[in-house]
Amino acid sequence: MKKISTVFWWTAALVMAATVFGAAAPESFGAVTANVQGFITSAFGWYYLILVSVVVLFCLVLVFSPIGQIRLGQPGEKPEYSTATWFAMLFSAGMGIGLVFWGAAEPLSHYAISSPLSEPGTDAALRESLRYSFFHWGLHAWAIYAVVALALAYSQFRKGEPGLISRTLKPVLGKYAEGWIGTVIDVIAVFATVVGVATTLGFGAAQINGGLSYLFGVPVSFTVQLIIIAVVTVLFIMSALSGLGKGIKILSNANMVLAIVLLVLMLFLGPTMFILNMFTDTIGSYLQNIMQMSFQIAPLNEEHNSWINGWTIFYWAWWISWAPFVGVFIARVSRGRTVREFLIGVLLMPSLVSFFWFAVFGASAMNLQMEGAADLTQYATEEVLFAVFDELPLSQLLSVVAILLVSTFFITSADSATFVLGMQTTYGSLTPPNNVKVTWGIFQSLIAVVLLYSGGLQALQNAAIAAAFPFSVIMILMMVSLYKAFLLERKEMRKKDGRRPLT
Repeated sequence: MKKISTVFWWTAALVMAATVFGAAAPESFGAVTANVQGFITSAFGWYYLILVSVVVLFCLVLVFSPIGQIRLGQPGEKPEYSTATWFAMLFSAGMGIGLVFWGAAEPLSHYAISSPLSEPGTDAALRESLRYSFFHWGLHAWAIYAVVALALAYSQFRKGEPGLISRTLKPVLGKYAEGWIGTVIDVIAVFATVVGVATTLGFGAAQINGGLSYLFGVPVSFTVQLIIIAVVTVLFIMSALSGLGKGIKILSNANMVLAIVLLVLMLFLGPTMFILNMFTDTIGSYLQNIMQMSFQIAPLNEEHNSWINGWTIFYWAWWISWAPFVGVFIARVSRGRTVREFLIGVLLMPSLVSFFWFAVFGASAMNLQMEGAADLTQYATEEVLFAVFDELPLSQLLSVVAILLVSTFFITSADSATFVLGMQTTYGSLTPPNNVKVTWGIFQSLIAVVLLYSGGLQALQNAAIAAAFPFSVIMILMMVSLYKAFLLERKEMRKKDGRRPLT
């Protein structure tokens, strides 16, 4: 029987307190999360922009430095999973539901509702819409995941430490990483994970509800979303009990198949040439403007500053709140890869797929809006994708595939999270006991329900931003600690044999 750590009890108490508060006083709970979100975005927007830009730079430096040769495991150790399965697992856990939820809705919003810099509905807004979608879902997002995952994989598989966030800080904190300071760090990481995953589960439930409404006339309501979460909770707990090598692996590969089917169908049923041209043009625009977008906060323009707070800062906070979960999971499936191989795989491949995804779904939505075929701005965010399908051939088939894809992504994300949360609360065990995984599965679903009940999608966004802030400080310490450990290892290796490879 794996020993349950004090981190479990402290975090469980926090989650229960939040759940009870949200259920008993939903309006007050929604107001609290909104106030915290408002304070953080207005006072620390600059901090998020600088931090995430530094994270990207840190990853790029490691890719091109000799440190990239170091293997995340013992010398000569081979990767545990094939490259295709590895990519499918990290992608399903890292972005899944979000791509389906925002794929059409975000570019459409940037184009027709509230543009980053230009007048909505103009050609300039059209170009900006995809560029900022690429920006929000590209290198910056995956760099956040990569730093946390790299620190964990190196600490765990190279140095033999337990797979805990606190242990990655040992080069900086020393013995305190194993004391009460380490416990506080792990509690922050686990709580951020629960809230971050719950946010995504809420988005998933809302979109499944939206799809069922379009297909079968099911009403869009909290009650329906509650039933969806309950059903999917049972399914992902069943998957979690089957183990990492069965449930998550099988579902991750199923996700990729469904995602490819939906992507290909949409590419050829939608405005194909417009999609391909927009994709190509936006890649160049994204690379050309990446520095400006990375640091743009618009201090002299209140409208643009509000847009950045509502979109860019929200995304950076959301990715940070997900970083403990996705980082632990990516580290777990990345054993045996070199630092360079790991970073190139984590940064580039998911980013390119995300870019093409947004080009296909976003350009299709904007093309319909631009030509006047449909006014998509009248639909709720979770319904936009299905409204786009309704204007295309095979709309019923597309909607069914999309609902299946959201459902499998929902199950995979929650399934992966139960493993990660179990691992983090049983002293880093790679095989956490089922009772712990089931407990976390229920807790994250309860938080998702409470957030939807207390304020819908806005409450989900507010909670993600609030939970991410304390973990962002831990991320800074992780980068310092990781670089210090890498420099020390290089120095030791040179002493033994200056010509000896670092792998």
